[in-house]
Amino acid sequence: MLFLSTVNYISFGKQMTEKQVKIVNRLGLHVRPATAFAQIAGKYKSNILVIKDGQTINAKSSIELLTLAAIEGTVLTIKADGDDAEEAANALVKLVESKFGEE
Repeated sequence: MLFLSTVNYISFGKQMTEKQVKIVNRLGLHVRPATAFAQIAGKYKSNILVIKDGQTINAKSSIELLTLAAIEGTVLTIKADGDDAEEAANALVKLVESKFGEE
């Protein structure tokens, strides 16, 4: 199973969502997938964070994504808050599940 869990809630009138997904492509989150991830995240107005082992980064920054050193099997938590949070998180989960189009 690639997609692990989801939590949706509303706080102070803002939609918030949290999803966990496992990196399944053989090469992990290297430059090309990190760039694609940041580009998709950048299309949304929501604030989007990615968390790995307590490290929290801005999902709209490919450089920050690379600092996660997310290899195959790594579980990432995607947190989004804003009007399009659910849509944004779903798009990012879909990208990861597609193995970033590499395999």
